[in-house]
Amino acid sequence: MGNKLRIEKLQELIKQEMSKMLLTDLKDPRIGFVTVTDVEMTGDLREAKIYVSVMGGAEQVKSSLEGLNSALGFIRREIGQRIRLRFTPEISFALDTSLDYGDHIQKLLLQVEGDKNADNSKGGGNETSSRE
Repeated sequence: MGNKLRIEKLQELIKQEMSKMLLTDLKDPRIGFVTVTDVEMTGDLREAKIYVSVMGGAEQVKSSLEGLNSALGFIRREIGQRIRLRFTPEISFALDTSLDYGDHIQKLLLQVEGDKNADNSKGGGNETSSRE
C-alpha cells in the first residue's frame, strides 16, 4: 500500500519537473507546444513512460517527439539530479491521444445535437399541424 503511494508521488514529481524542463531548459526548435499529461512508472521505479500531448498537425507531432527523444539523455540526467533516487529511471515518451479523442467525441455530440435540432424543427411543424 505504501509503495503505491510512493510511486504516485514520484510520478507526479517527474511530471512537474518535466513540465519545468519543457518551459525553461529544452531549447530544441523541433519541440513545439508540448504538454506533459501523465507519467507511468513500473513498480520497481526503473522505467518511466512520459505521456505528452502536442498541439499541431502530424508533422509538428513527429518533430516534437524526435526533439524529445534526442534530448533523452539530458532529460534523464536532469531528472536524476532534481529527484534524488537510488536509480534514475529509464525514460520513454509516448503520445497521449486522449485529448484528440475527447475533441472528436465532442464534435460528434455537437453534430448529433445539431441533427436532432434540425429534425425537431422540421418534424415539430408537422406534428402541430396534424394535431389541429
